[in-house]
Amino acid sequence: MLILYILIDILCAGAGMGVPIFCILLGFISGWIIVGKILSRTDDFYQILTTSIKYGIVTALVTFFIMLIIWGRAILLLFNHSYDFNTFGHPLILYDPKISFIGWIGLMIVISPLLQLLTTVFSFYIALIIIKKKETTE
Repeated sequence: MLILYILIDILCAGAGMGVPIFCILLGFISGWIIVGKILSRTDDFYQILTTSIKYGIVTALVTFFIMLIIWGRAILLLFNHSYDFNTFGHPLILYDPKISFIGWIGLMIVISPLLQLLTTVFSFYIALIIIKKKETTE
């Protein structure tokens, strides 16, 4: 199952052309699938919640390593004092080309996997609430 997830996450990163927006959105689908897998194995509520965090961390780590492979080489440009950061093609989100470059790389490599962790855990909890609500009404 992990290998299938890695392949789908690679496809999502490729579909976003290196920007992990589809990887983050994949977190919503992952959370819904994970809740079904966990509930089929255990009824211990504490174990369900901790396992959701563990699976969320795994999904975020997969995206982190993919983003590290895609954007990691760009970090070396920070040590090239003659590089013109205006030519990199990143958005000038912080008004200075070099600072914006640092922000862009941080956003791609660090923040995006954390957002995926949040979307995975959030959708897991929403799915868990819906499933538990159906069980109590039946």
